[in-house]
Amino acid sequence: MSELLSKLNLPYDLKHLSYSELEALANEVRGLILDTTSRTGGHLASSLGAVELTVALHSVYDSPKDKILWDVGHQAYAHKILTNRSSKFKTLRQYGGISGFPNKDESQHDPFTVGHASNSISLALGLAKARELSKETFNIVSVIGDGSLSGGLALEGINNLIGLKDNLVIVLNDNQLSISKNVGAIADYFTKLRTSSTYVKFRDRVEKMIKRIPKIGVALVKRAENMKNRLKHFVVDFKVGVIIEELGIRYLGPIDGHNIPLVMGTLQYAKEVKGPVVVHVLTKKGKGYQPSESDPTKFHGIAPFKIETGEVLSRSDVPTYTSVFGKTIVKLADKNDKIVAVTAAMLDGTGLEGFAKAHPERMFDVGIAEEHAVTFSAGLAKAGFRPVVAIYSTFLQRAYDEIVHDVCLQKLPVVFAIDRAGIVGEDGATHNGIFDIAYMRHIPNMTLMAPKDENELQHMFYTAVDHDGPVAVRYPRGQGSGTKMDSELIKLPIGKGEIVYSSRIQNSRSKQVIFALGSMVHQSIEAAKLAEAKGISSIVVNTRFVKPLDEELIIRLAKGSDKVVTVEEGVLEGGFGSAVAELLDDSDVQKPVKRIGLPSKFIEHGTRNQILDLYGLTAEKIASAF
Repeated sequence: MSELLSKLNLPYDLKHLSYSELEALANEVRGLILDTTSRTGGHLASSLGAVELTVALHSVYDSPKDKILWDVGHQAYAHKILTNRSSKFKTLRQYGGISGFPNKDESQHDPFTVGHASNSISLALGLAKARELSKETFNIVSVIGDGSLSGGLALEGINNLIGLKDNLVIVLNDNQLSISKNVGAIADYFTKLRTSSTYVKFRDRVEKMIKRIPKIGVALVKRAENMKNRLKHFVVDFKVGVIIEELGIRYLGPIDGHNIPLVMGTLQYAKEVKGPVVVHVLTKKGKGYQPSESDPTKFHGIAPFKIETGEVLSRSDVPTYTSVFGKTIVKLADKNDKIVAVTAAMLDGTGLEGFAKAHPERMFDVGIAEEHAVTFSAGLAKAGFRPVVAIYSTFLQRAYDEIVHDVCLQKLPVVFAIDRAGIVGEDGATHNGIFDIAYMRHIPNMTLMAPKDENELQHMFYTAVDHDGPVAVRYPRGQGSGTKMDSELIKLPIGKGEIVYSSRIQNSRSKQVIFALGSMVHQSIEAAKLAEAKGISSIVVNTRFVKPLDEELIIRLAKGSDKVVTVEEGVLEGGFGSAVAELLDDSDVQKPVKRIGLPSKFIEHGTRNQILDLYGLTAEKIASAF
């Protein structure tokens, strides 16, 4: 344990430290974050950039009485360390260890469990109104990044701040990046502000003032604000502050988010403001670690790596599902100029960086705005294009109504590439994509499929872009099975499955048919082989489609079996197994149905293999359930 971290009662002792001690502590925190994530992986760049800001926040505010809300939570590692979790920090994102995101069940210093962007302002406003109604006295701080501020939910929260009488501080942590480069009008405003000569001169002047004054306080911040106010209504460089204040919100900044005395002084002053106030801090993503500073996108969410070089430790020649999707869409778009790609601030994460290079005019990154991404795609489809919308399963939940109302009701040919479907592993409850089967299969006009491997994935997208109606393809995180990739793409018949394994044992004591979906097909084949040792004969079906089901195949095979088994990497309630059971019930096929999948709960973090084993989705566990 580092020297200061091992001695302090955190976060309470922060208020007794000098500025030099706080800066030393920030260096220790940064070192612990870097050392831990090099072993466990994690969201490194965002957290490195927020270290000094976090030290300042916990030096000024009294958590847990005061509520500090971290939007998304990518940048909250320092917050975890400074709230008495430093001794556990090496268990970050490990099964049984601490979460990679703020977690209300982990610490009283985490008011909410979070992992999705843009909700902190609305949550903070709700707490503020409750504080007003109950006549309580505590401070509320929302820490939100410039990328998250572009999300519709954040803007809805800002729109409703009007009329708030009591203090609410919004710290705008402006580091210029989400996961991909920020896009849109709001991002453009911030870029102009950061690069303006007027701002640079103003910042340098304030910092010189700080160096001449040993103890920064409210008076100095007031002086700085007065200086800023004399400028901002006359030059375009301060238009961000003008816009915010026109909405009835006080604006302080922009200030250097790595200058602990300056941030502390500004926050102290912000606490005195009646009503909502925005404190705009500029930080550098990946601060203090050169490889991360140079490539913050790579180090946004990083696997274990060598600290000396930044080289990722685990590499394989087997392609990921994400990379296969990206290459397939480029190949299809090369031959069809109507194919366009849409994503929501996840250009690299969804594998579309190649598409952006090959067809930049047909690549649309709309920022953290999943709802807009879907409805925008509906407009493209209505005009004759074939939009492919690539969004992680857990984030696509945010656009449910748009999928129903703007795409499926209109019967528009929008293709949904649902990445990270199923268990994602170390990111845990907020990121596991276990609900998409249940929330997609009941929507009219939707076609929903899942590939058994990366080769079938490319055929599914070839099929999807030619389908006359909404299509969703769900596929897991990580590497494929290493199967051979076909050079020629094949169109799959809609709603048709295939038998992929049939036992050849004689005199079996029971016969079962296993309807497996997507990532569970190969596990089910191995489980069927294990079951043969028990005298159980199995037929394994790669169902491919959740909607429409291959009704003829399912009913026929169910009638010829003693038992029906369904296996899926998704929540059981309303999922694939439920669809098969409903079909058999409606068809008066009276056979017992054993559904294997995930329970109705938020699944904890751990490696993907650990979680699959824990919930019975490995070949051995599936076989034991027969």
